[in-house]
Amino acid sequence: MYGLLGKSLGHSFSKDYFTEKFSQLNINDTYQNIELDDISKIIEFVHNHKDLKGFNVTVPYKESIIPYLDDLDETAREVGAVNTVKVFDNGKLKGFNTDVVGFKAIICQLSVFSKKGTSLILGSGGASKAVQYVLRKENIAFKIASRNSYKSGFIGYNDVNRSGFTPYSIIINTTPVGMFPNVDECLVLPYSTIESHHVFIDLIYNPEETVFLRNARLKGATTFNGMKMLHEQAEASWKIWNH
Repeated sequence: MYGLLGKSLGHSFSKDYFTEKFSQLNINDTYQNIELDDISKIIEFVHNHKDLKGFNVTVPYKESIIPYLDDLDETAREVGAVNTVKVFDNGKLKGFNTDVVGFKAIICQLSVFSKKGTSLILGSGGASKAVQYVLRKENIAFKIASRNSYKSGFIGYNDVNRSGFTPYSIIINTTPVGMFPNVDECLVLPYSTIESHHVFIDLIYNPEETVFLRNARLKGATTFNGMKMLHEQAEASWKIWNH
């Protein structure tokens, strides 16, 4: 058994992805949604499901899962967030971050020109931390806009609205705003300042095109949703569970 840990998982395609994968591989493994209203319940869940070999982690638990793990791999430790957990035969839990694999797959599709400017990351949670890690590795400068702008080094959304998108080349939404079922929601940002050279990335894949991405596309910007990231991180998780 494998699964996805989160609080509300109606938006997720992970179960469908792995169910289809298991069918193609002709194996009898299962992938289940693990919806918990309190992260501390994960220990009891693992204890009660002896056939659990690993699970993915999504919002809001990518950071809060860490104290319940026995070990972290080097990348997850550096990122400060976990989206993949391997369950060993002795019940020990080790955390990994395969979001970095998924996001790097998106970044690799971009032109050198796009990578030369400063990127803007919207949000400061677990997914944002994986994005920050990849941009550092790729030597792409970035700023982080967050509701928690009082934190050192962050700017607020009001700052973005004052400056517009002109100072930035790549704009990345790592927040859940606009995700199914709240598909009409969108961060309040200066979309009128979007130019055709901008690249907009939304880690959300359900819906396929968020209001955030639609606003960018209609202004001629290049857009990417989170579907490729979902697939790449899922395959990386599978390798970890079966290594």
